[in-house]
Amino acid sequence: MQRVAQDWLVLSIPGNGGAELGITTGLQFLPILLLSPYAGVVADRFPKRRLLQITQATMALAALLLGVVAVAGEARTEYVYALAFAFGVGAAFDAPARQSFVSEMVGQDDVTNAVSLNSAAFNTARIAGPALAGLLIGLLGGGMTATGWVILANAVSYFAVIVQLERMDTAALHSPRPAGCRPGMLLEGVRYLAGQPKMLMILVVVFFAGTFGMNFQMTSALMATEEFGKGAGEFGLLGSALAVGSLTGALLAAGRTRVRMRLLLAAGVAFGVAEIVAGLLPSYVAFMLFSPLIGFSTITLLNSANSTLQVESDPELRGRVMAIYMTIVMGGTPLGAPVIGWIGETYGARWTLIVGGSLVLLGVLLALVVRAAAERRVAAAEHRPEPAVARFGT
Repeated sequence: MQRVAQDWLVLSIPGNGGAELGITTGLQFLPILLLSPYAGVVADRFPKRRLLQITQATMALAALLLGVVAVAGEARTEYVYALAFAFGVGAAFDAPARQSFVSEMVGQDDVTNAVSLNSAAFNTARIAGPALAGLLIGLLGGGMTATGWVILANAVSYFAVIVQLERMDTAALHSPRPAGCRPGMLLEGVRYLAGQPKMLMILVVVFFAGTFGMNFQMTSALMATEEFGKGAGEFGLLGSALAVGSLTGALLAAGRTRVRMRLLLAAGVAFGVAEIVAGLLPSYVAFMLFSPLIGFSTITLLNSANSTLQVESDPELRGRVMAIYMTIVMGGTPLGAPVIGWIGETYGARWTLIVGGSLVLLGVLLALVVRAAAERRVAAAEHRPEPAVARFGT
């Protein structure tokens, strides 16, 4: 609900357009790019349940302030920029702790299923959230104040999460021993990933998808308002249509016991092609009906990547692995969102999808090249002869 309301708030401020929307989205994700690697170290060092309560409270406060400013009718572009950035700081520390906490709740054997069910729950909310946000904004007058009430509703919702975390039975968690503080913990995670060709391939694919393809907040807003001339309600329905596909993909993934790399690569190709096709569709109705295919391919790609990284990573390094993953899949948005926003403002909303989808396809090809090079490097290192001093035992 807040994402729809925040985007609508930016567009309701006089003089704002695609560029300001892109900057807002970029600022919200910039802390993820800057802080997530260090947040992964924090997630490995401290109990994740307590850490999540702190991060949820931080995001609640940012949403509360933005909602109050909007309800008062005093929202300015710079206020939205600052609070979107503050919200992003909380999200940066929340993401790796939350992602790696999934495997602590269920154990290693059920990670793939749990990740999929987690996505199903999330996407159930995404179906209702955008539609409800658009409906409420319309009923409350469609202006700045209306968006503020929707954002305040989001601020209140965080307390339900904080309470449920407090009620958990800690004895039933599969929590590894927290890592001690030592120099080079972040580099240790980077070196670990550098020696895993499959993981490197996954990270390249999700970088291109997250940076250039998954700017749905912005691309849907631009297509709804500029290309099809629609309002807040129709914009919210596009988010729900995406989430219908995402929920379907998540529920299908919940039945899988393992993830094949062919599925992940096929999902990446399908995502890129689907975005290009969406950019060529002639009407709002056609665009809305096609949107579930984009959501389906997106969640299949992300679930496959997330499950593989969690299952195959060392438990003591999982927080750092997931932090690097979140840095790449979400942290690339500050780089891609302003570029995609500029493309939309300069060449039209359709080109945000056509260019984004084309770059996703390029990323899949590059990922295959990176994996092949990494496998050759690892094989060469394994067959490198030991130094003479070691062979003779001196």
